[in-house]
Amino acid sequence: MSTVPPPGLDPEQLRAHLDRVRPGLVAGPLKARLIEGGRSNLTYVVTDGTGQWVVRRPPLGHVLATAHDMKREHRVISALHPTAVPVPEPVLLCEDESVLGSPFYVMEYVAGTPYRTAEQLAPIGAERTRAAVLALVDTLVELHAVDAEAVGLGDFGRPDGFLDRQLRRWGKQLDASRNRDLAGIDELHAALGRALPVSPAPTVVHGDYRLDNVLIGDDDRIKAVLDWEMSTLGDPLTDLGLLVMYSAKLEVADSPVSTTAGAAGHPSPAELIERYAAGSGRDTSAISWYTAFAWFKLAVILEGIHYRYTLGQTVGAGFDRIGELVPVFIEHGLTTLQEG
Repeated sequence: MSTVPPPGLDPEQLRAHLDRVRPGLVAGPLKARLIEGGRSNLTYVVTDGTGQWVVRRPPLGHVLATAHDMKREHRVISALHPTAVPVPEPVLLCEDESVLGSPFYVMEYVAGTPYRTAEQLAPIGAERTRAAVLALVDTLVELHAVDAEAVGLGDFGRPDGFLDRQLRRWGKQLDASRNRDLAGIDELHAALGRALPVSPAPTVVHGDYRLDNVLIGDDDRIKAVLDWEMSTLGDPLTDLGLLVMYSAKLEVADSPVSTTAGAAGHPSPAELIERYAAGSGRDTSAISWYTAFAWFKLAVILEGIHYRYTLGQTVGAGFDRIGELVPVFIEHGLTTLQEG
């Protein structure tokens, strides 16, 4: 690791804090490297040469505390750690902003691979790819089986009216980044509103459940589910709908949106739905609505990125092609809703 500290984390300050609140945890000077950055919370690996830990903090210059709530992320992994859901063991939460300039939490380092593309899966082959994706479904079943009250998450969200609120929230998000005509997007939003399903009993939902948000071990088992910043209590089928959406093949060359659907051995969306239904006992007959909602949500997110790109606020490889992807997501959403 570089001896130059990454932005947002002072290893000496962190070491002093750990020595105060967890004496004996760290055996020497800490080195740190940033492993994830950008729009999401920042993730660092820190080491004293023998042990390794992960630190999560909000983006630099963060202003929206609710959007990057360290206490919330730490709370959900602390609650889930004793359950069958694989999450890293939490070490500590620090809300004192004088240490690193913002609240942060520390958790154990878990070894594993977050597979983002079909190309990354190619070396492990069809059989192991299939096993990893089916394990993703089985882990989702485990998450949705957790008794939220029993693990102290009974007040973790507002499940009543969850889908209606979600639809309104993403509609407002769309309005905030409107600067061009997008054929079909208002039609898709309205059609989703007219066909709102009745939600099953609420569960803890991850909110961004996909293959590159879990770590897969060398034995093809899921070692940890990561990135809980969108988790809440709500409709479990929203997680399944998103997973199904990410398992559909995008017929777009060099898509900047990561999808593993084209990998050899990858189970079909229908197979994932069937496995979830069998494992959870839930009625998945309305899954086309949840999948169409996932397409809509991603279309809105991509349009927001495209909007910021047109204003010169987003730079980097691939951002110039995001805008042309949005109509593809809208079309998939409309088709999914119409054809079921």
